[in-house]
Amino acid sequence: MDFNPKTAAFNEYIKGLIVEIDRRVLDKIIEQTNADLIKKLITNADTLDEAISIAMLGTTYKRTGFHFDKRLEKTDNTIRYFKKNEALSFKTSDDTTTHKLIIGDNYDALHNLLIQYRGKVDVIYIDPPYGKDKMGKFAVTNYNNAITRDNLLSMLYPRLVLARQLLSDEGVIFCSIDDRNHAYVKCLFDEIFEERNFIGEYVWQSKLTGGYDNDNINMQHEYVLAYGNNKAKNTLSKEECSSTKYTLVDEDGRYYKWDSLWNVGGLSYSKSLDYAIIAPDGTEIWPCGERGVAFWLWSQDKVEKEKRDLKFSKDKNGEWKVYKKVYALDTIVSASVLLDAKIVKGNTNATAEIKSIFETKLFDYAKPVELIKYLVERGEKTNNGIVMDFFAGSGTTGQAVVELNCSDKGTRTFIGVQLDENLDEVLDTAISEKEKSMFRSQIAFCDKYQRPHLLSEITAERLRRVMTGKCYDGTDNFKWVEKNKPLGGNLDVYDIGQVISFGEVNEGFTPFDVIDETLYGQDEMDTASKIKWVCENFEGTRRKLDKE
Repeated sequence: MDFNPKTAAFNEYIKGLIVEIDRRVLDKIIEQTNADLIKKLITNADTLDEAISIAMLGTTYKRTGFHFDKRLEKTDNTIRYFKKNEALSFKTSDDTTTHKLIIGDNYDALHNLLIQYRGKVDVIYIDPPYGKDKMGKFAVTNYNNAITRDNLLSMLYPRLVLARQLLSDEGVIFCSIDDRNHAYVKCLFDEIFEERNFIGEYVWQSKLTGGYDNDNINMQHEYVLAYGNNKAKNTLSKEECSSTKYTLVDEDGRYYKWDSLWNVGGLSYSKSLDYAIIAPDGTEIWPCGERGVAFWLWSQDKVEKEKRDLKFSKDKNGEWKVYKKVYALDTIVSASVLLDAKIVKGNTNATAEIKSIFETKLFDYAKPVELIKYLVERGEKTNNGIVMDFFAGSGTTGQAVVELNCSDKGTRTFIGVQLDENLDEVLDTAISEKEKSMFRSQIAFCDKYQRPHLLSEITAERLRRVMTGKCYDGTDNFKWVEKNKPLGGNLDVYDIGQVISFGEVNEGFTPFDVIDETLYGQDEMDTASKIKWVCENFEGTRRKLDKE
């Protein structure tokens, strides 16, 4: 069989990185000569990991204002793939939405999700570990067990690059961040999602009371950054979209005709604004149809720049009229507002939610469900899209999505990713007594249900409890279910497996044997089709075929 070593999927990745380098040149971030060298290195990269690392290192060329010491991801000669975790998966009905929880490194998970969900995710919310000092075995391996600022930015960079490729053209990403890291993380988002796609930020009142945090200031807020994948096609204002003002609809959305390009009073006459706009058939259109009676509000230069947005039609008398379509998506309401803790709840409420579900406090940094619901509703265009959180943590985003589905009969799909953090290891490396106490509580909870000491077990259990109303062991003796009905929905849980990509392997353990195409939205394939599909979507398999 003849397979192209640089697959279509790989080439799409490379193309996107090249476009990003060209944008940096236009933005005066890097010099053209340096950009040419970086693009050459990216084009000749053997793997996507290498290409992303080269692009990442390239941010230091002639940069001004934003620098961090990059730490690159550890790589090896194995392929990561999804495999079904039957023990943690569950189904409540054949006629309901099926959500996904992926257990493992979110870098590997994002790679795999791109196979099925490239350009299909509507809303991403993340709450990265900016407030933690430990990330267990993962941090020991990749970042010397310290989520310092440089490590935080290094960890986020390649994951955000992949996340943007998952977002739909109208998609939006939200990121929670604190005062200490806010400026740095915003610069990183400006770099990856482009500053022009910055929609705004929410100032979230995370608590109503509290002691002094530092310098005699009681810090009661955090931030939520909001970026569109393409701001021109994005809005956070569902209220505007539903306004009766936008009564017309086309393939680009709801709009109204703005025919007030001319002034009929209130402003002094301007000769430079008294000119003809040319209709499609060459007819000259003067302001209000009569020269000198009024004048255009736009200059001729602006008309030329906006020409593709101007529309022409004839009235009942056969005279040409010119107008502009004003879309609801063009009237973006600023996101730079204070989210009152009384409205979207604060950390205190998040703690109460955790206790009602687990009967004890198992997380220190969980966000309230109402906050995530608020953000999802403003980021989505419909109630049947895909919502992702690749720092799933306690599972708040998943619960928020299924609650929204219950409230408006939506069919949103949630995709969560949670690191398989070993609780015994993080307990051994924890320094503060507060951290140690939380890890001991999590271990005790797992022991109660005879489950492995993994944080992902608790994430899955939260979703099981709120969706089915049952615990691991089938009981329903927790407070949340006393006041709430089970939310419903199904959950498919995937682990991330590893297989050697080339070299000598045992029979039955090649990538073509262990990768299940049906977990990626594919129908079951014959052998030839399966080999071709794996080679096109998983890096490293080409080397194995070449060697054979």
